[in-house]
Amino acid sequence: MEQKLSEAFTKEELVRYSRHLLIPEFQLKGQFRLKNSKVLVVGAGGLGSPVLFYLAAAGVGQIGIVDGDSVDESNLQRQILYDSATVGKVKAAEAEHKIKLLNPHLKTAIFHRWLRSDNALEIIKEYDLVIDGTDNFPTRYLVNDACVILGKPLVYGSIFQFEGQVTVFNLVEKDGTRGPNYRDLFPEPPPPGLVPSCAEGGVLGVLPGIIGSMQANEAIKILTGIGTTLSGRLFIFDALNFESVTLKISKNPDLPPIEKLIDYEEFCGIKDHDVSSNGQNVTVQQLAEWIREGVDFKLIDVRDAYEYEIADIGGDKINLSDIEHAIERIPVDQRVIFYCRSGKRSAEAIQRIKKVKPLTNLFNLKGGILAYIEEIDSSLKRY
Repeated sequence: MEQKLSEAFTKEELVRYSRHLLIPEFQLKGQFRLKNSKVLVVGAGGLGSPVLFYLAAAGVGQIGIVDGDSVDESNLQRQILYDSATVGKVKAAEAEHKIKLLNPHLKTAIFHRWLRSDNALEIIKEYDLVIDGTDNFPTRYLVNDACVILGKPLVYGSIFQFEGQVTVFNLVEKDGTRGPNYRDLFPEPPPPGLVPSCAEGGVLGVLPGIIGSMQANEAIKILTGIGTTLSGRLFIFDALNFESVTLKISKNPDLPPIEKLIDYEEFCGIKDHDVSSNGQNVTVQQLAEWIREGVDFKLIDVRDAYEYEIADIGGDKINLSDIEHAIERIPVDQRVIFYCRSGKRSAEAIQRIKKVKPLTNLFNLKGGILAYIEEIDSSLKRY
């Protein structure tokens, strides 16, 4: 049997994977299972980088990469697949290039697009296992539901500031039952804007390396059939204090069955969600028009001081943390437009002000300075 398995590998592959082959629980049988497996990685960013590197190095036979983004300079602090020379290039293509340099024996497929309800089932159905490296709730629910419908195991990870989480969803256990899925842990999404993304709240650069490596480890155990996975357990890691806790996840028998994909932005309350509490948003096109026409308004930037050095469209500077103490600086007799990087912090600024003083002249710049750079002035630096 061992001789037959060894014939499935070239001499170069046997040398490459020799440290795996020495492990009693792994050996040729485990390596053969990896070679014949297909893994889809959704998101080639902070989590996807270590996941892709380690799966490629381990010898997973076929890897699919789904990511609709391009490399941005702000990615380089944590997304180790990329370097300065790749800024502006397609992430999925660059990720494929890097992992094939690491292991030319791989078969790869790239999907330079966002995963959506109209393409998720078609993409995922070809793979044995899915790894979620995304950073937003609509896509997490979408990936989960597609995996449940198709009967695919899902390795989940998430990161924020100093905290990371890892678990395994929808895995067929040894007794034949299927483990819990994402909806058993989070039946309903949080209110829009309650949980900031890494782009708004930040993330320690090494954290995705730690959590992504754990995701790769879970995937390898599932594919080879060795060890005990995190199915039914949520591992939470605090990098700041180097503490961890493992929580039990149980299936919720009261949840309705997942039978079809839905509109996940609507489900998460994001579609048509007005992040300002009084419905007054201003688009970057409107702002540019007001500037051209000389409309009377006050512009207020609520970002952190270092952000002004990267890109600035003017206005008074009042940090979000100081907003309640600076209300007297906000005019009551002219339009006031608040902005930040993406529109979330400025929306929060408006909400905080209105709790203290019910002003009706406050506007939020929709999409923030990022939208302004994208739509109005590309000479400014994106971050």
